[in-house]
Amino acid sequence: MPKTTTTPPVLADPSRWKALVFIALAQLMVVLDATIVNIALPSAQSDLGISDANRQWVITAYALAFGGLLLFGGRIADKWGRKNAFVVGLIGFAVASALGGAATGEATMLGARALQGAFGALLAPAALSLLAVMFTDAKERAKAFGIYGAIAGGGGAVGLILGGVLTEYLNWRWTFFVNIPFAIVAAVGAWMVIREPAGSRNRAPLDIPGVILSTLGLVALVYGFTRAESAGWSDGLTVGMFVASAVLLGAFVLVESKVRSPLLPLRVLLERNRGGVYLSLGLAVISMFGLFLFLTYYLQVVKGYSPVMTGFAFLPMIAGMITGSTQIGARLMTRVAPRLLMGPGFLLAAAGMLLLTQLEVGSSYPALILPAQLLLGLGMGTAFMPAMSLSTHGVNPADAGVASAMVNTSQQVGGAIGTALLNTIAASATTAYLADHAAEAAAGGPGARLIQAQAMVEGYASAIWWAVGILAASAAIAFTLINTGRPGAGGPVASGSGAGEDAAFKVPVIAH
Repeated sequence: MPKTTTTPPVLADPSRWKALVFIALAQLMVVLDATIVNIALPSAQSDLGISDANRQWVITAYALAFGGLLLFGGRIADKWGRKNAFVVGLIGFAVASALGGAATGEATMLGARALQGAFGALLAPAALSLLAVMFTDAKERAKAFGIYGAIAGGGGAVGLILGGVLTEYLNWRWTFFVNIPFAIVAAVGAWMVIREPAGSRNRAPLDIPGVILSTLGLVALVYGFTRAESAGWSDGLTVGMFVASAVLLGAFVLVESKVRSPLLPLRVLLERNRGGVYLSLGLAVISMFGLFLFLTYYLQVVKGYSPVMTGFAFLPMIAGMITGSTQIGARLMTRVAPRLLMGPGFLLAAAGMLLLTQLEVGSSYPALILPAQLLLGLGMGTAFMPAMSLSTHGVNPADAGVASAMVNTSQQVGGAIGTALLNTIAASATTAYLADHAAEAAAGGPGARLIQAQAMVEGYASAIWWAVGILAASAAIAFTLINTGRPGAGGPVASGSGAGEDAAFKVPVIAH
């Protein structure tokens, strides 16, 4: 009888589920920080004497550093080691949060926010790429990314709740100090339990021209959209930022196609499934961030909710996201192709948005806002889960950090675009409504106040119609570009994939 030889199976890291706890905790901290400060901003502005003209920089300083440095942070994680980058990112984020909470003036606050963004840009791609290289079994990977996707999708809404509670019952400084225990627990736990797979680092020299061009290009892009919100789309500096961004990012692509060890290998972008994820997810985040803004103002200004009540009013969306991610996405991902989760998920979210186009001054929360949030949460959770997993689809382990950074970049840029674009649309519709009802508004009294409230709601509804269309576009992109099969099943080979990439939706297994 001929001898048969079998390759011994690669044993999974026994600490991977413990590691997931600390990775998820760190991701929650980063996502929370994107929204928790928003509710505390009026109190912080008053205490620190920040002018109305400069208050936006408390948000913008974080967004610019985070969005501009993500690709650099992802490549540092690939080169330096994801565990090292993860722990250093956590420690740095905690120190920056302590500085922000202890700030006594505008300069310290803005510097702390920029530092938070810089360390977040190191931490976020390291967290996602650790999952990509530690969870290699299809079913386990689905569960792990289900948890991660739920946190990535729902963490912003949790931040609104926590920000309201801390600001109302303690003070605004605790929206910064709350990060410190999160970071310490996650850093200590990660150092003890995470064992990064051997041989998965990228030892290539750092692409300095790529770092400079990508950072400046992304900063210009994020700042352009942020400035458009306050100064308008025709403002000279706004237009200049967009032109500069186009030139810098175009030069970045050219450089990346020529250098031997690029910061962002173009194969990471050109593989159609990853490209489809980055594009569809970025568009979906535009809608979601815009909705957070409008619902927050609607509930507080129009309906008179307190910050805490407003935060809790977002709970159905969080519940929907968790259910969609862990109970629908994670359970079905090993049975159906990812596009059959992402496409319908985005359409379900669009249906929730469509309900909110019916928003009126006297709309009932249980009858309209609650079901709309549930649909939006279920849809986004279902779509986010396979999207997060696909962001490192078939990527060489040495590129996992920068591939993870790309999905974070698409979300960060999407958030900046969403806030600026949809807010501008809403403001234009509000102005038009007031112009049409100028005589009633000029009469004064309760009728004038009602006209003001109706004008605001008219603006929100107009912008939400755009959000519906954007989510429909996300669904179309998911159905069109994403063509991989379910995990472990054969699928079409996508053109443009790099060496070592697998169209069957697997991450190469690295021996421990």
